[in-house]
Amino acid sequence: VEWRYTMLKAAIVGATGIVGQQFLVALNKHPWISIAALAASERSAGRSYREAITDPKSGALRWFCEEPPVEEVMELPVQNAIEMDTDGINLIFSAVESEQAKILEPAFAAKMPVISTASAFRYETDVPVLIPGVNSEHARLIEKQRKGRRWQGFITTQPNCTTTGLAITLKPIYQNFGIRAVVMTSMQSLSGAGRSPGVLGLDIIDNVIPFIVGEEEKVQSETQKILGALERGSISPAAFNVSCTCTRVNVKEGHTEAVFVSTAEKCSVEDVIKAMKKYASVLSDSGLPSAPQQMIVIHDDPFRPQPRLDRTTEDGMATVVGRVRPDGVLPNGIKYVLVSHNTKMGAAKGAVLVAELLIKEGYIR
Repeated sequence: VEWRYTMLKAAIVGATGIVGQQFLVALNKHPWISIAALAASERSAGRSYREAITDPKSGALRWFCEEPPVEEVMELPVQNAIEMDTDGINLIFSAVESEQAKILEPAFAAKMPVISTASAFRYETDVPVLIPGVNSEHARLIEKQRKGRRWQGFITTQPNCTTTGLAITLKPIYQNFGIRAVVMTSMQSLSGAGRSPGVLGLDIIDNVIPFIVGEEEKVQSETQKILGALERGSISPAAFNVSCTCTRVNVKEGHTEAVFVSTAEKCSVEDVIKAMKKYASVLSDSGLPSAPQQMIVIHDDPFRPQPRLDRTTEDGMATVVGRVRPDGVLPNGIKYVLVSHNTKMGAAKGAVLVAELLIKEGYIR
């Protein structure tokens, strides 16, 4: 089916940061959505986007994406986010920090849809945490949110970038075999910490940082919410426990995770691989421009996945899995390694995919 829509106009709030720039890349020449406004902090406001991301000392562009700068937006003015003019805007992509999001996002959502990469509203009972193809039905919470908060718009959120690949790979296991428990250790890239405050080079070189503030709690609760069931207007979280250790490593892009799963029903490695492969094409016929043909790509090579080799699979929208094998410690134990792109599927382009789903379902017009 070929879907056709009137071109919608989007604003990007937090446009000068890593995720904001990934939004520019993800929306460049998008068939449904055009970039109509950019906003950031008061410090950047009143200048062109080019001026706002130019280092005043070196004159170099502070451009953080592997793709080249999006020239089409370089002369757009950057507005002060708190005063942004939203006339003519159909939706807002929010790439700000959580403290800013708590103030800005409800003000925007009173009038229009807000799709956020921040954690500020992820844990509200009427706010969906969406991964299209995993829990698309949770979009129905938007109706309850609009009614309860008396908003014309709404807020829907992206998961934490570490949660995304984990939830995607657990989905086919959970729906086919059930899950008793999950244990996960992450090796997360530097870009996941953002540019500011980020991680200092001298702290990460020749080092692994074994703690990321608040990360483990986010992954645990978000995984349960995403894989939970929508019943009578609320989500019943998935009943299995999730235990995480989240670390930061010296990798630019792409989160690696070692995952151990105790399934409710006994299953073989071959059963799990078959279930993942069958599920992987869930979005292939969706008609969504940013959807990957394969949500999960599985490698037989025991030296894969690796961030440098696999993070850009399906333009960063696939979760790449390898080393699927039995685990002898957990009951009905299965273990595997995954790599997911934290600023594409795990942030900006994943949020654009959410917008596409909501456009198709009629929540954004």
